[in-house]
This record gives sequence, C-alpha cells and structure tokens, in this order.
Amino acid sequence: MNRNWKMVGLSAALVIAFVVLREHWGHVLGALPYLLLLACPLLHLFHGHGDRAHHDHSTDDRKP
Repeated sequence: MNRNWKMVGLSAALVIAFVVLREHWGHVLGALPYLLLLACPLLHLFHGHGDRAHHDHSTDDRKP
C-alpha cells in the first residue's frame, strides 16, 4: 500500500507542476538564468569533493 501512496503523490506532483508551468511559463523562463547562477555554487560544493583519486602523490608513503 505504501507504493500506491507514492504513485498518487508523484501523479499529483506532476499534475500540479504541469498546471503551474503552463500558467507561469514566462516567469519560469525569466528566472532560469538566475537559477543557473544559483546552481553553480552548489555544483562546486557537492561535485568531486568525495573523490580521493586526484590526491597529491608527493606525500605518498610508498617507496619507489
């Protein structure tokens, strides 16, 4: 029954998003450049900080 409620919620969200976007498409397109600029700091914050593959090898403890 939990899956049914998720599907109902998803369907309702899609219908609401369609109606809001259809009525306010001009406002959404006007805000799009600002949303893109706001996404840049988030991308820098969350992209690649967990990747340890690009660490400095000069401090590596392995002997050649």
